[in-house]
Amino acid sequence: MPRLAIYQPDIPQNTGTMLRLAACLGVPVDIIEPAAFDVSDRNLRRSGMDYLNHVAITRHISWRTFEDWRRESKGRLILTTTKGAVPYADFAYRADDIILVGRESAGVPEEVHQAADARVVIPMQPGLRSLNVAVTAAMILGEALRQTNAFPHPSLPET
Repeated sequence: MPRLAIYQPDIPQNTGTMLRLAACLGVPVDIIEPAAFDVSDRNLRRSGMDYLNHVAITRHISWRTFEDWRRESKGRLILTTTKGAVPYADFAYRADDIILVGRESAGVPEEVHQAADARVVIPMQPGLRSLNVAVTAAMILGEALRQTNAFPHPSLPET
């Protein structure tokens, strides 16, 4: 199953929203620290609500520790970026992909761009900078789950 990685998040409400998204979709999450807030922050808890108990979260104390873990696990790193080379819906996702979103305020540094196996972009109207990071995560995770047939299969109510 694809994973979501959040690079040094700086807005707790967006992080909470992405954790809630991941809980509902059954997607594991990697948080690459340092974060700009305490992950027990009430805004994070309010945004994630009671869903936070339903998401598998792995915290990495730095980019280096995340990269060491990723190389060992052999996950393919897919960076979401406004500087992406491939529209996200045209990219061929795999079950071992790690979808990485950057900081809301600054994206990711060049070192992270260089480490990515692929860089995808959400096509937008000219002159506009970017979408909210949680919206970006939802769109790209949705496409990755669709392509890998990894959406949850809930039981349907009997009629």
